[in-house]
Amino acid sequence: MSRAMIIEQLSKRFEKLPDIDRKIFAYGPVYLGANAGLAGLIANSLYRRALNVTQGRFTSGLPMAVLPFLTTVALYNAAVSNPLLTGDLNCPTCVLLRSALIGVVGGGIYPILLALPVNAGLAARYNSTPMPEKGNILRFWTTLSKPIVRRMYAVLLLQTLFGTYLGSKHSEIYLKMLKLSDSETEELND
Repeated sequence: MSRAMIIEQLSKRFEKLPDIDRKIFAYGPVYLGANAGLAGLIANSLYRRALNVTQGRFTSGLPMAVLPFLTTVALYNAAVSNPLLTGDLNCPTCVLLRSALIGVVGGGIYPILLALPVNAGLAARYNSTPMPEKGNILRFWTTLSKPIVRRMYAVLLLQTLFGTYLGSKHSEIYLKMLKLSDSETEELND
């Protein structure tokens, strides 16, 4: 069978699935992305407190909510959902690993790494915290970030577990989709 025929068969079988399964497949990455946006706001808040930044709440909060959300949804769709729907990803273990990694990286580590330069720029602009000297920059930011990362462990764990759960649900839906008989799919065509 050609790739186009496989994709067509899988899309017909996907349409045959119950409505709840199609909704989980479609909206699951959005929930993972919403958790990533929340993680971004938490990381932003922790860095703002550590750097004593009181100005620019909206200018730092908006990108910290939107960018992790969009990145996580796009990563999940590109690495898990679309490959499942096109037949390129058939291994349930691979689905679980990919979704867990996207959960922890896109929804946990990325917001922490994004919050640091955003709030460092605000701290330098408004002189809320003395900035490090030229030779101590890396040590300063590492020392500042360690307690924040420690506080974010629960968020990282939650994102990993939620990503793994979402991957397991998508894998189950994919296997259910494959078990639909060809006669059921042909009835759909008629």
